Amino acid sequence: MDIKRKIAAIFVGLLSTNVVLADWDLNMREGVTAISREIYGLHMLIFYVCCAIGVFVFGWMIVALVMHRKSKGAVAAQFSHSTKAEIIWTLIPAVILIAMAVPAAKTMIKVEDDRNPDITIKATGYQWKWKYEYIDEGVSFYSNLARTSNDARRLGSGIDPNSVPNYLLEVDNHVVVPVNNKVRVLTTSNDVIHAWWMPDFAIKKDAIPGYINQVWFIAEEPGIYRGQCAELCGQDHGFMPIVVEVLEEEAFEARMASLKAEFGTDAPKLAASQ
Repeated sequence: MDIKRKIAAIFVGLLSTNVVLADWDLNMREGVTAISREIYGLHMLIFYVCCAIGVFVFGWMIVALVMHRKSKGAVAAQFSHSTKAEIIWTLIPAVILIAMAVPAAKTMIKVEDDRNPDITIKATGYQWKWKYEYIDEGVSFYSNLARTSNDARRLGSGIDPNSVPNYLLEVDNHVVVPVNNKVRVLTTSNDVIHAWWMPDFAIKKDAIPGYINQVWFIAEEPGIYRGQCAELCGQDHGFMPIVVEVLEEEAFEARMASLKAEFGTDAPKLAASQ
């Protein structure tokens, strides 16, 4: 079988599988927050601008190559530079960059505006887990990789990772927040640099030892959203996921009451009194 047939056979084999491009997500997520959708819109706008520039530049290049080739008798112009051309190819890119910078700057200002949050959560990175503290609620807990994923990831476990729901993306304790509330997340670290990354919220904020970084989001749709540490923080870097559960107000209040009973500052006293 020659090389062309081999390539064709591989291509047909890939197309015949059930996993062909099914989970091959090349674009960024639109997300479930107003800011994430705005960032997605900027991303697509600049992508299309780049495509238009590429078509224009390569189009003119191809026209020049075809219409002014030597076989047609074209003779190269004899000059060292053109002031007019230099002004044009300086001004046009500058105008394009300014046009793209204005909406991007407006979005960046919104991203950094974490004033007046409804809830403040401190997220501290550890090797390799997260600790969450609800600043105004007196609740703190650790969030570790779920036991099902932890067992399946071990060599010789005999467990098929494909049989584990949300493999490497599930934890024992979810972060819970109410829908349509402004949540401020303070990120820091206890050891090395981590990063709190939640694609559906368009959030990626470094967690650095000795520093407090902050970011915010307003999730507009209830659901469970998954992210990961996005900074190479050691050998188990791939095993410290992030799970945020967005609940309706009443469900959140009920969940928070159970969290206070289990992880609140008065939990040991309550346990001792029972």
